Amino acid sequence: MSRVLAIALLLLVAVPSAAFAREGEAGFINLDSSLLIQMLNFGLLLAVLWRFLYRPLLAKMEERSQAIRKSLEEAQAARAEAQREREEHAARIRAAHAEAQAIRAAALTEAAEEQRRLVEAARAEAARLVESAKAELEQDVRRARQQLRREVSDLAIDVAERLIKKSLRDEDHRRVVEDAITRMQNVN
Repeated sequence: MSRVLAIALLLLVAVPSAAFAREGEAGFINLDSSLLIQMLNFGLLLAVLWRFLYRPLLAKMEERSQAIRKSLEEAQAARAEAQREREEHAARIRAAHAEAQAIRAAALTEAAEEQRRLVEAARAEAARLVESAKAELEQDVRRARQQLRREVSDLAIDVAERLIKKSLRDEDHRRVVEDAITRMQNVN
């Protein structure tokens, strides 16, 4: 606005001074009453243009500047919001990774504990089976010894009966003893 007024003032002052400088010559501008009318017309034209053209143009330009400023602010706010959301998502992803790692570590710990428990149970079962086998083996040995005693006693009784029934000579003694030893070896 101040530029337009400065230009108009310059024209109003410069034109008449140029006209006065050429007073004697027939020039472009004559200093008579028409100059005042032209100046008045020019002033009215400036006022009308100012009122109906320049002010609405300035208002439109200001409105457009405001809209651009507003759009830039909205874009900046949207950019900031997008950055905030990006950071939020990154934080959520980091939290999800940390949670997954914790779950994985818990699962590995639980699996190791389960494995340890199963190994201990297997060892206990193996020890129980070994003890059971030892007990069964001891029983079998006891039974075999008892049976062997019975057979030895039966054999001794049988030998004694034979000896009593006949009188034995040295050869008979040896044969009976060898026969008993053979029977004992067959039993084992």
